[in-house]
Amino acid sequence: MTQTHTDYRLSQLDQLEAESIHIFREVAAEFEKPVLMFSGGKDSIVMMRLAEKAFYPAKIPFPVLQVDTGYDFPEVLATRDNWVNRLGVRLIVASVEEAIKNGVVVDDGKTSRNRLQIGTLLHAIEENGFTAAFGGGRRDEEKARAKERVYSHRDEFGQWDPKMQRPELWSLYNGRLHEGEHMRIFPISNWTELDIWDYIGREGIEIPTIYFSHQRRVFERDGMLLSESEHNPLRSGETVEERTIRFRTVGDLTLTGCVESTASTIDEIIDEVAVARVTERGATRGDDRFSEAAMEDRKKEGYF
Repeated sequence: MTQTHTDYRLSQLDQLEAESIHIFREVAAEFEKPVLMFSGGKDSIVMMRLAEKAFYPAKIPFPVLQVDTGYDFPEVLATRDNWVNRLGVRLIVASVEEAIKNGVVVDDGKTSRNRLQIGTLLHAIEENGFTAAFGGGRRDEEKARAKERVYSHRDEFGQWDPKMQRPELWSLYNGRLHEGEHMRIFPISNWTELDIWDYIGREGIEIPTIYFSHQRRVFERDGMLLSESEHNPLRSGETVEERTIRFRTVGDLTLTGCVESTASTIDEIIDEVAVARVTERGATRGDDRFSEAAMEDRKKEGYF
């Protein structure tokens, strides 16, 4: 039988993409000074690709902001720079090291650089007058992030109150702000880790090489494999050995673990993720293991 009409149904990935692009455009139209958080990790790179599509053929109409702990993986920073240079966007780097020197945050020798990102980020938002900050948080990553709305209100101190969130019925977003407040925006809230990898494969997106299988000198600590580094001094009883690994998520290298894996292509990673029973944060992020509510506590203080 001859087909007499076009099938306009979208795939799941196309629906997710359309929703995210809609959110980007809504925020750009509604808020005076948005900014895109961009770490160079897989989620923020997908966000950059979505923003590129949302405003093409024009350039992305807002800057990108990275909070640099000083302990970032070199491969991630190189990919960040490639994306920034290709798209011609303005990069703002909020350095934790500079924040410590300037007294914005206090390094007591015990607090991780990851946690010191909070004060550094809030200072950068206030200093630049940003009214909305896009983040790559997904609801499937961690239970605190599962509580959060697409438009996540922050008070004048940059804090989040999970009990005082605004309803988003019919995908209608309330972006009203008082002086000094700002909004965190999560366009890929409804994506999963598998969706991210499917999209990276479909779009042919450049990502850091450490997401793929490679040889690395690592040691075991608290059930995780951590990278050998001058920032990661060995403790008593710890030994370094070379293993075949890859990273599921990237961040502060002193707290970001890797997993043993031979997955060296996107398809192999998709097969691996499809059968995983622990999220990437739950499996390889030491900063989420400090307590049962570690992520929620940090988010209340202003973390993404």
